[in-house]
Amino acid sequence: MSKKIVLLGATGSIGVQTADIIREHKEEFTLVGFSAGKNMELTKQFLKEFMPEIVCVQSEDDAKALKVEFPAVSIVFGSQGLIETATYEADILVNAVIGSVGLEPTLEAIKQGRIIAIANKETLVTAGHLVMESAKRHGATILPVDSEHSALFQSLNGEKREQASRLILTASGGSFRDRTRAELQNVTVQDALNHPNWSMGSKITIDSATMVNKGLEVIEAHILFDFDYKDINVLMHRESIIHSMVEFHDTSVMAQLGTPDMRVPIQYALTYPERLPRPEAKRLNLAEIGKLHFQEMDYERFRALKLAFDAGKAGGTMTTVLNAANEQAVAMFLSEEIQFLQIEELIERAMDKHEVISTPDLETILHVDSETRKTVANMIK
Repeated sequence: MSKKIVLLGATGSIGVQTADIIREHKEEFTLVGFSAGKNMELTKQFLKEFMPEIVCVQSEDDAKALKVEFPAVSIVFGSQGLIETATYEADILVNAVIGSVGLEPTLEAIKQGRIIAIANKETLVTAGHLVMESAKRHGATILPVDSEHSALFQSLNGEKREQASRLILTASGGSFRDRTRAELQNVTVQDALNHPNWSMGSKITIDSATMVNKGLEVIEAHILFDFDYKDINVLMHRESIIHSMVEFHDTSVMAQLGTPDMRVPIQYALTYPERLPRPEAKRLNLAEIGKLHFQEMDYERFRALKLAFDAGKAGGTMTTVLNAANEQAVAMFLSEEIQFLQIEELIERAMDKHEVISTPDLETILHVDSETRKTVANMIK
C-alpha cells in the first residue's frame, strides 16, 4: 500500500524535488494534498499530474479560480487552509514551506501523531521546544530533511546517543566564501543568489551567503538531537560532499557522504527506515573529485553565524527574534531596500533590543515574531 503524502510548500525548491521523488516512485507514494504560494502555473501542473484531494493556495481569488477549473478537488486558502491541508488524512506531512508560516500547521499535524518530515528550519528555530514536547506527547515522529540533519540522523542511527560527544556540521560557505568583509560592501542581489554547489530558493541562498542558514541549522541540530551548543561545531567544506559528521567519545567519527542532491535526504525521510533505489541519480565518485577541503570557520568574517550561536545559547524567544529579524532583513535585501551587510546588522540590533522570555507559549512566540518584523522594518525608515 502506498504512503499518503501531504506536502506544504510544493512549488518551492524542496517541494519540487519532493514531487520528483513521488514521481520516481509512483507505486510507493501518493500525493493526497499540497500547499502552494502564488505560482499558479506550477500549481495547475501538479493538480493535473498528481490529482490530489486537497490543495491550499495563498489568496482567495486564486482559490476561486482553481475551484472552477478543478471542481472535484477541495481548494482552500490562507493560514486556515494551510492548517486544514497539514492535518488532512495522510501518513507523512512534508513541511517544505519557507519561513515561520510552517509553525502552526506543523503543531496541528503533530497532535494527530503524524510522521513529520521537516525541511522548514524556521519552525524548529522559532518554537523548537513546543514542537519536540508536542511530538513526544502525541507520539509524532520528527524526521529531518535538511541534508546536514539527515546526515547527523544517519550517522547516529543504531548508535548509543550518550556515546556521541560532538556534532560537526559542514558548510559550503555560500556565494561569498572567498570574499573579505570589505569586498561585500556593494554586492548585488544577483551576486548573492549565485550559489556554488546547491540549487535552492532565493531566501535560502541569501541565508547561505550570510551563513544565517548554517546558524539556523546549528539551533535545529541542538533541538533535534539535544546536544549542548559547546558540542556543536561548524566546519567549512567547499565541495558539500560530506554532509555532516558525528564524533563519538572513542574518537571515531561517522560521516554521511553523497553528491549535493537534496532528493537523497528527502527520499530517506519518506522511506525511513527503508532505502529505495535511485537508478537515475548521479553516483558519488571520489576518485573523480580527487580532493576534499576543510577549514576552520572564521566567526568574525561570518558574523551572522556567531549571532545564531549567541541566540541559541540565550534560548527562549531569542531564537524567534533571530529568525524573524533575518526573514524581514532578507526580504528587504531582495527588494533592494538595504545592502547585503545590513542583514546581519539589523539582526544584531533586534537581538540587542530584545529581553528574553525563557519558556514562551505559542501566543508569545507569534507576538515576538510579529513585533520583531515591525521593529526591523522601522529601523531603516
